[in-house]
Amino acid sequence: MTASSTTLEVRKPGLSTTIQDGGRSGYYHLGIPPSGALDQYSLAAANALVGNGADDAVLEIVYMGPELRFTGPAVVAVTGAEIAPRVNGEARPQWESFDVAEGDVLDFDYLKAGSRAYLAVSGGFDTRVDLGSRSTYVIGSLGGVDGRPIAEGDVLPVGSGATGRSGLVVPSDLRPAMSRDVEVRVVMGLYDHRLTDRGRATFLDTTWTLTPVADRMGFRYSGGQLETVDREPPFGAGQDPSNIVDSPYPIGSIQVPGGVEPIVLHRDAVSGGGYMMVATVISGDLDVVAQSAPRTRTRFVEVDLETALQLRAERKDRIARLYAALSD
Repeated sequence: MTASSTTLEVRKPGLSTTIQDGGRSGYYHLGIPPSGALDQYSLAAANALVGNGADDAVLEIVYMGPELRFTGPAVVAVTGAEIAPRVNGEARPQWESFDVAEGDVLDFDYLKAGSRAYLAVSGGFDTRVDLGSRSTYVIGSLGGVDGRPIAEGDVLPVGSGATGRSGLVVPSDLRPAMSRDVEVRVVMGLYDHRLTDRGRATFLDTTWTLTPVADRMGFRYSGGQLETVDREPPFGAGQDPSNIVDSPYPIGSIQVPGGVEPIVLHRDAVSGGGYMMVATVISGDLDVVAQSAPRTRTRFVEVDLETALQLRAERKDRIARLYAALSD
């Protein structure tokens, strides 16, 4: 990608704003997670609105938006959490593409629903590539701007070659709802046999509440105590009832240290460890988790593997319909 003449000057960085794209694959077995946008659908929608590829680099905005000055004209779009963008103080719509001119300042109103918004610029952000991705992985100092969230004084280069245009609108039926009461579908396993029947029922019947511990590594919930099967800990496992001999962690897997406060591991999570995984969130519903703000009430709903694969295919079709709707 070559850079255009337009850059974005960071006047205020927001709470935790990072460059993210579709993620880096192929390194999780080495302990390097995929990273990338936590809400992959909103990433695709933002990019589609400005004429980018679905996986191009955007800004992921968490809870509080940045203030950015454009040094040249651009077409931009904001999707995901409900946090209205403003250009020179005037409100602009979300889920629609709009123009900004040289010297314009883009900032954001207060967050009203959801937790993560995505700002795409036609051409994408032309920041550094590490292991095939521009996504920021802070713990590993990979991607983005020196492997960290953006900071005041940063200058973000924009790529060239995209042909975005203003006035494109994502149809209402292709916009996800942002709710404080959600259902998250899961496939049980790999270690749900460590739960008693009562423990399993508690996991699926409890309305869990998302705690403030909710970041790119994991989302922790409170609300119940899971009963585990009595056992003699195997060699190599600890005394905690949720301890196992170390195992790989799938993205979306749910571990429950001590039988309390389930943790959904997300796209910056460690690749393995010694806690049992009672279930794994299906790939499409990781977006629902990503948009959960603290105190979101969550029910985990069991589906079988066949249903999970069907839902994954439906999500892929939904993204295809999104691009088709915006290319007419």
